[in-house]
Amino acid sequence: MGISQWPVEERPREKLLAKGAAALSDAELLAIFLRTGVRGRSAVDVARDLLCAFGGLRPLLESDVATFTGHHGLGQAKYVQLQAVLEMGRRHLQARLAAGEALNGPEDTRNYLTARLRHLPYEIFACLFLDNRHRVIAFEEMFRGTINAAGVYPREVVRRALELNAAAVILAHNHPSGVTEPSHADEAMTTRLAEALATVDIRVLDHFVVGEGRPVSFAERGLL
Repeated sequence: MGISQWPVEERPREKLLAKGAAALSDAELLAIFLRTGVRGRSAVDVARDLLCAFGGLRPLLESDVATFTGHHGLGQAKYVQLQAVLEMGRRHLQARLAAGEALNGPEDTRNYLTARLRHLPYEIFACLFLDNRHRVIAFEEMFRGTINAAGVYPREVVRRALELNAAAVILAHNHPSGVTEPSHADEAMTTRLAEALATVDIRVLDHFVVGEGRPVSFAERGLL
């Protein structure tokens, strides 16, 4: 049975309009993106098959062009559309943390850092530099490492913070493994950075570890 023959309240597009995108399953959201199914199978059926083949929505969204287009119904046009949608989402979140705007809360910061860092296959250490009213000055990638670790040099972070005349910093790095639990090395590195920045009266407000699921906040854990 095609989706057009389903009860109206069960059709993905109509359900989204009535209840919002958050009410839809991964398969329903993907079905809207696919638009059509194949002979004998609805778009939702095809979406479920793809989620099973890729191992979930995230691996599908983060797959490279060769892997993506290797599946039936997913050509280069779909890959290009998907990348455009993902980039629009990142830019939307970035606009909410645009230079000159004050942070509205930890969730906006979490969402932004997740969009910027979670999909990367290598480790990145970045800083969100803020003025004395916690308005965003800049978000910058400071160090890039291997999949296991990134070399972080406090002197370079202090130098850049002074160049930007920052009054506070939020630190962030990703764990490509997906595990968000901070390591002892992460804790030691955060302490070194906080101490180095404190010598020039710059506060470290938080340090987020980005991986699978909800990023971990050092401030919420009482580690700062």
